[in-house]
Amino acid sequence: MKIDRIETDLIGPLSIPAGKLFGVHTQRAEENFNVTGFRLRDFPELIQSMAMVKQAAALTNMELGLLSSEKAHAIAEACDDLIELRAIDDNFPVDMMQGGAGTSTNMNVNEVVANLALLKLGASVGDYSTLHPNDDVNLSQSTNDVYPTAIRLTLLRTCDALIAAQVNLRDTFRRKGAEFADVIKVGRTQLQDAVPMTVGQEFEAFAELIDEDIIQVQSAKKILQEVNLGGSAIGTSINVPPAFPSVACRKLSEISGLPLMTARNLVEATSDTGGFVSFSGILKRIAVKMTKICNDLRLLSSGPIGGLGEIRLPAMQAGSSIMPGKVNPVIPEMMNQIGFQVIGNDLTVTLAASAGQLQLNAMEPVIVLNILLSIRMLTRGMEIFANRCVAGIEVDKDRCRALLDQSLVLATPLAKLIGYSKAALLSKRALSEKKSLRSIVEDDGCLTERQIEEIFSDYATFANVPQRTSA
Repeated sequence: MKIDRIETDLIGPLSIPAGKLFGVHTQRAEENFNVTGFRLRDFPELIQSMAMVKQAAALTNMELGLLSSEKAHAIAEACDDLIELRAIDDNFPVDMMQGGAGTSTNMNVNEVVANLALLKLGASVGDYSTLHPNDDVNLSQSTNDVYPTAIRLTLLRTCDALIAAQVNLRDTFRRKGAEFADVIKVGRTQLQDAVPMTVGQEFEAFAELIDEDIIQVQSAKKILQEVNLGGSAIGTSINVPPAFPSVACRKLSEISGLPLMTARNLVEATSDTGGFVSFSGILKRIAVKMTKICNDLRLLSSGPIGGLGEIRLPAMQAGSSIMPGKVNPVIPEMMNQIGFQVIGNDLTVTLAASAGQLQLNAMEPVIVLNILLSIRMLTRGMEIFANRCVAGIEVDKDRCRALLDQSLVLATPLAKLIGYSKAALLSKRALSEKKSLRSIVEDDGCLTERQIEEIFSDYATFANVPQRTSA
């Protein structure tokens, strides 16, 4: 039967649950910060990044003669366990929302790595006289350079999945744009009938909105490649050998496969969170655009009889517990809510970044929590949105044509022939008399039959629809 062990820190002795690989610092943090329900173990991508930093530091310390080969290799192997997501579930209980500028996260990783390494050395868990979480695993480091470096590394590593979801959604809209290229409909501004367009043009515009944001995410990656590893507590590299920053950065690049670089000014880089603000702002931009697209799809599919009803979204589930037959646009509604949350997360990131004082920003834990949640929601949401909504959208061609014929969208080309004022007068008559614009123009006699035929027989001309060429 396993029994709890006792560890001691400057506060005093504390019981550590049997079988756990964390130590006294983690145990105190778990007791102090039981707030959000989001634990470090819920974000394995951050644990992996922290382990990569610890591995790079251990190998650098060995190369610089500060750490024995035996200890360095044990630490590196322990880090490999975490990178490969072994020993994760029960050993990282620290709440993501924590005081101390991320110290609890750093110590959670230090303690688990130390105890894994101790087991590899044939020692017992908690035998810190053999290998110590601070003196060995955290050698030449501080939370203040390890934690932000790991955050940047995590964001860079999660960008690929985000971009893949964006690309899939963009391409799904483009396929729909091509499918609906010849379906002419009413184009609207301020929710009022404006001029003719095609459903294909509408969907291709959605694709372009997403494509622009893919470029933004790719550009943002460059901001995150600059790290402050080796800056120690405030960027002055106290207790850090002169060669450590460059060597550790090179090794971290090799371990992660990402092109990292040491910041030009480590003091500035230690206290600055501008890169996180910029990246979060891009996530907000994505959220705003996704919200706009989903609002459009909900409007276009509204009804299906009493609304616009120009498109049909895939029916995913019953829409009401009381109204039989009702089907709601649940996937776009989900994306709307994701958008609202991401926008709110960005405000939190902005406020936290502005709260930095002097040589450190202690609010980085809430910054990383909100950015990682935003990335996760947007990535998963866009995958679901593309596959369970956009890919199955259908167009009601008859409805599009009926609304088009009842509208005044050809008043704009009409104005080129008879002037704005005359066209406005005839449009007003058409509305008040509930007649088609064509019939009002015919009654007025302001155009020849040929001119009337040229304007009212071919909407495609005014929708700027490319003419298909025969093969």
